[in-house]
Amino acid sequence: MPLYSRSICWFRRDLRLDDHAALYHALKNSRAVHCVFVFDSGILDALTDKQDRRVEFIWHSLHELNAALQQHGSTLQILHGNPVELIPRLARELAVQAVFCNRDYEPAAVRRDALVAASLSDIEFHQYKDHVIFEQSEILTGGGTPYSVFTPYKNAWLKKLDDFYLRGYPTERYFFSLAQRAAVALPTLESLGFTPGKHNSQALPAGASGAGKLFADFTLRIDAYGEARNFPAVKGVSYLSVHLRFGTISIRRVASSAYYSGGAGGQVWLSELIWREFYQMQLHHHPQLAQGFAFKPQFNSISFPNDEAKFSAWCEARTGYPLIDAAMRQLNQTGYMHNRLRMVAASFLVKDLHIDWRWGERYFAQQLIDFDLAANNGGWQWAASTGCDAQPWFRIFNPVTQSEKFDDKGTFIRRYVPELARCPDKWIHAPWLMPTAEQRRCQVVIGQDYPAPVVDHAIARIKTLALFQEAIG
Repeated sequence: MPLYSRSICWFRRDLRLDDHAALYHALKNSRAVHCVFVFDSGILDALTDKQDRRVEFIWHSLHELNAALQQHGSTLQILHGNPVELIPRLARELAVQAVFCNRDYEPAAVRRDALVAASLSDIEFHQYKDHVIFEQSEILTGGGTPYSVFTPYKNAWLKKLDDFYLRGYPTERYFFSLAQRAAVALPTLESLGFTPGKHNSQALPAGASGAGKLFADFTLRIDAYGEARNFPAVKGVSYLSVHLRFGTISIRRVASSAYYSGGAGGQVWLSELIWREFYQMQLHHHPQLAQGFAFKPQFNSISFPNDEAKFSAWCEARTGYPLIDAAMRQLNQTGYMHNRLRMVAASFLVKDLHIDWRWGERYFAQQLIDFDLAANNGGWQWAASTGCDAQPWFRIFNPVTQSEKFDDKGTFIRRYVPELARCPDKWIHAPWLMPTAEQRRCQVVIGQDYPAPVVDHAIARIKTLALFQEAIG
């Protein structure tokens, strides 16, 4: 690669300076690197809630990134509009010879990048792997096809892994190649059409510093992760999903920590990180998944009744099943949902309420601060039994037994469904079974203080089995 006099490093879902593949190559191969981020108007304009946690998280992370650049005499140029137009225009204004960025595997991003590359014409366009340890076709079966079952994929992933793939990019060695620019005022959220205040920066700090704090805390708890991760009332998970989504922490950093931890908890966490890459790989090889197609085509024809009243009850946490309602309130209030509850809530929507999984997928996409297309689609298709290596269609989570097993004292339920605070442990998982006198005593009259169940799980289960059986013939 030639030494460029000037280049651009285009930041996207990689909002950090350390261990950054594209930035490393840009700095190493350029005399002056201009750092750029584009608020894509096509994405922002489609967001109906103008108090969006994700936009606010990105905005805070960009401010921190800009402050880090300023320590080296540089600055972050933030643009707002169509990147297909803005990146080539800026490249010509700055008279750069190359644009560097990290690969994004979502179909819309792939199309965008192809258009940018074509518009750059004689300006070179370089992309790098940064979001995952293994990408695209790096892990294939012996027959050269993508895996559709997780465990063989995981085994092949681990077999291929070595120190080389976990080694970070030492960007700091080349910070002297950052373009020296005077600081400029960054756009306000209001100027982008958004209102601040929805993101809880105390609970989920943004930027590389926020990721670092959460990661440091999790490393003290990682040994217990294998068991603790299943209990939503316990501080058992890493809370790093949003940071991995927006690249405020390096996948190599977290994967190497898990790999070298030496404990069972670290190995379980590494397995979860591999699931993340499994879904990214599936989206690369099967881009039709982004268009709402089931991985298993026979399940595209399921005739879901799609009762809108039941869907609203699920969205608004009025199902009458305490664990489901607590999970949905956590999502609606914080933009986050515990991973086990994502599975249970998704299963309940599809297999108890008989709502098309795509409806739930869209709702999660609107609400989750850590929304990632590949993971969200993969998770929903897993729960709906339509995806690769998914939950078998005849296996259906019982929302009451899940509640009894993973929130036995009702701690999580009481946190998010305070109207059940006085409900005895004996009844909190299925309060509609309480005797009427007991309901009055603890001020939880079903149908008045808390909804009656919208469906009977046992009856719904029979209907689910019939729906799937009809689809497969």
